[in-house]
Amino acid sequence: MISISRHSFRSGILSVLGMVVLLLTAITPVSAQSTLDVERIQRATVLIMQARNVGNTLAITCVGSGTLVSRDGLILTNAHHTLTDANCNGDTLIVAMNVRPGEPPVARYQADIVQADAGLDIALLRIARQTDGRLVERSSLALPFVELGDSEAVQLDQTITVVGFPGIGDDPVAFERGTVSGFAAEPSGGDKSWIKTSATIPAVMSGGGAYNQDGELIGIPTTAPLRADASSGNCISVQDTNSDGLINNSDVCIAVAGFINLLRPSSFARPLLRAASLGLTVQLPFQQAVSAPVIASASERPRFRYLGFSPSVNEAGMPSTIIRALPTGSDRLYLFFDYENMTPETVYELRVNTNGVPNPVFSISPVRWSGGRRGLWYVGSSGQTFPNGTYDFTLFINGIAEGNARLVVGGAAEESSEFSGVVFGLLDLQGNVTGTGFVLPTATTASARFLFRNMQVGTPWAAIWYYEGTEVQRTPDDTVWSEADGTSGTKTISIQDPNGLLPGSYRLELYIGGRLATVSDFTLAGAQDGAFARIFSNTRFTTASTVAEAQAGAAVSTFSTGTTDIFGLFNWDRISFGTLWRLDWSVDGEVFFSQTLPWAIDATGENYVSRIQNPSGLPDGTYRLDLYIGRIQFDSATARVGIGQLPIDQFADASGVTMRGRVIDSISGVGLPGVSVVLISDLFSVADFTRDWLQTQVYSEAITDRNGRFEITRPLQRDAPYSIIFLAEGYLPVTADGVELNEETYPTNDPIDIIVQLTHE
Repeated sequence: MISISRHSFRSGILSVLGMVVLLLTAITPVSAQSTLDVERIQRATVLIMQARNVGNTLAITCVGSGTLVSRDGLILTNAHHTLTDANCNGDTLIVAMNVRPGEPPVARYQADIVQADAGLDIALLRIARQTDGRLVERSSLALPFVELGDSEAVQLDQTITVVGFPGIGDDPVAFERGTVSGFAAEPSGGDKSWIKTSATIPAVMSGGGAYNQDGELIGIPTTAPLRADASSGNCISVQDTNSDGLINNSDVCIAVAGFINLLRPSSFARPLLRAASLGLTVQLPFQQAVSAPVIASASERPRFRYLGFSPSVNEAGMPSTIIRALPTGSDRLYLFFDYENMTPETVYELRVNTNGVPNPVFSISPVRWSGGRRGLWYVGSSGQTFPNGTYDFTLFINGIAEGNARLVVGGAAEESSEFSGVVFGLLDLQGNVTGTGFVLPTATTASARFLFRNMQVGTPWAAIWYYEGTEVQRTPDDTVWSEADGTSGTKTISIQDPNGLLPGSYRLELYIGGRLATVSDFTLAGAQDGAFARIFSNTRFTTASTVAEAQAGAAVSTFSTGTTDIFGLFNWDRISFGTLWRLDWSVDGEVFFSQTLPWAIDATGENYVSRIQNPSGLPDGTYRLDLYIGRIQFDSATARVGIGQLPIDQFADASGVTMRGRVIDSISGVGLPGVSVVLISDLFSVADFTRDWLQTQVYSEAITDRNGRFEITRPLQRDAPYSIIFLAEGYLPVTADGVELNEETYPTNDPIDIIVQLTHE
């Protein structure tokens, strides 16, 4: 076995045809450089082109950037330029790669969509075919890729680098430096739903990568174009698709967006990448006819209804209180509003002006809608102090202004009357509100407890209760605050129905003197189990060939290695149509599937089915199924496959050492072009490879340029014994087994430069 040190190979290498010595006297690491591996990131950045056949022309319909995140061809990008919709009506995804630094990309592959989330605007693609349609063997790919970093660790003012293609195929990879200017909050991901940046990012770089100083992918630059319309200037025609000899508005145009100031954190993509890397797919096949409210047609206009501002949100994503001003020095603010008729294809935007001047720091560029069809939403900013001034917030839907609000920042905190901190539950015998706070069991009464401050006797106040958007109960119009209530403290109120409150979505609005003081939604579902709701039950696993067999099968908690299908089943009780719920699958504690969706089947039933599959066999591991409503877990189950632990893939990360060098003639010292350099996987020797010449045994390969230089683009992993072959016509081949890097002899990740001498036959 050969161990590579910083300065030399520790022993010679024998040729298969004789004692040909591989001279490696010039092994020297490249001079020290930043931890941002520019070459690797550049090679891992790709251009995604969606296309369709128009006559005899393959017309490009949408364009965006993407990033290779695995050696076998997984690409992380945006959903909006890959999914087929009214804007992007193509049916083929072309992957163009960076072949030579400083030059435009070259189309190399076609890709398929593995998973996509239209609302989060994230898609994971897999290279599947050559550009001519020939299938690509995944195991034969050895592509440069990058690793996902910890986006939760990103801090304000941190330096980042955004990488992507700035043009529609005619420009090389571009690097844009900037800082983290703040964070945008949404219910979809809390305070770090978006990372804001000061970097100047062209629209086509949407879907590319944003990197920390360690070269890890921490975000995906994201913006969404409005509906493509050549006359409006929000799309560009670049091909003569109608064969009239002209390129104009009559040709297919490519949708383009405006500026980008948002990054979708890489944490949102981890489940997609984990599932794809393990070969796991998830199905929710169980559906049945139900009697349900009529869903609004797609033609109904999406709308926002403004509610107000809050300085914070609670654990259920509800406003703590509604404010009219923000004190000096505040660095957190949330704009709440109602929404309806929204879809994942809807584009929304927030524009903020401060003292009449556009303020990009607190604005949100156009992005896809990631909420449901109807409900309460918020857009917030955290981590960046709001300077004193008058702020105007305007919300847009598909480019049309849909509501605005004004807030003054400055001065001391208000000392006015206030309601805040609403929680919901059932009353116990001592009059305490008990339960999970925002998901209650169906009963005849539901109670709310809230905090009050600076209340004066005689102040008019009101409580209005809603069920599924319709008012169902309110306090009398002449209700005033009494002396018995006190000035500050807590108060409990209730909604009742002797026939039983129906399951579904409820809202409580509290007013002081006719002004909305706070608002909060809560859900009723399930049977009562003490103070808690029993919504999901009997969660279990089984294996079967069909859904029907699974529903009749016995529960199984241990599965043998090689099992290809596992069914997760559960029962449910009293869930209203449209209630948002979430299903998570995880393996060894890491989520690989998470989906929030409205309930769309009968209110009560048994044997809801979720199925995970891998035709090659599910990886050994401990699998878990978790069921939620809101942010509250209501049931879970675990099962073990094989040894109950995932195998370790020593080639799963992108770090390692790059090998490059020059192949020369042993007599003249002249560089030799066209020499094949083949690096063989640690599982095989030179003899194994030369016996069958299987591409599946190749770890990576390269061909020398006209000066004899080469580079193995896939990094070598430590403690892995590779084999290597140098082949050139008219020269004796040079080979070696057991080429290994270890931490002691080569402690850095600096590239290795080698010189290889070939001898004439």
